[in-house]
Amino acid sequence: MKIGFLGAGNVTRTFGRHLINAGHTVVVSNSRGPETLADFVADLGPGAVAGTKEQAAECDVVILAVHWVKVREALKGADWRGQILIDATNAHVDPKPDISLAGVTRSRAALKGRTSSEMVAEMAVGARLVKSISNMPMAWIQDFSPNKPRSVLFTSGDDANAKQLVIELINSTGLVAIDLGSLAIGGAMHEVGAPLSGIDLHFVRRLR
Repeated sequence: MKIGFLGAGNVTRTFGRHLINAGHTVVVSNSRGPETLADFVADLGPGAVAGTKEQAAECDVVILAVHWVKVREALKGADWRGQILIDATNAHVDPKPDISLAGVTRSRAALKGRTSSEMVAEMAVGARLVKSISNMPMAWIQDFSPNKPRSVLFTSGDDANAKQLVIELINSTGLVAIDLGSLAIGGAMHEVGAPLSGIDLHFVRRLR
């Protein structure tokens, strides 16, 4: 599967490598153009290419991986109708995310009772939006070996088929996706500052 990334930061560097190790291809884009990404994609290795935002947005699945303050600009100009878009952002209102209690409290207050992914869905009109790959720091899943922990990435969305595809994509990497339901209900459980945010859980077995 070909996966496009909007943004070239820690999420792309980490989850992109998990995807490549699982046999997927990634297209990395940023706001400055593909010519600035040569070293980044070389570090990711074979299976990664630099592209424009438009090229990334045309992939089988697109992962939004920019700071919250850059989300609107990153989504602008693309036709998202029918596209599976994974929201891997966390709604930090400061240009440099403030993960202190005060910073997280301020960021959550700015959402005014809504989930951040519902707001992203309104910016990416027509996208089949799935919230995932955002409930833990990427430093926690930088073991790329075959025997890495089966870390849990929570997933929520309103399009059942899109969500199932994202779950299968995450599971293909050796990590484990857990479905928490809709954007409104599930998203509220694993976005920044929520009860299931910032918790390192490892999947052991399923009882049924």
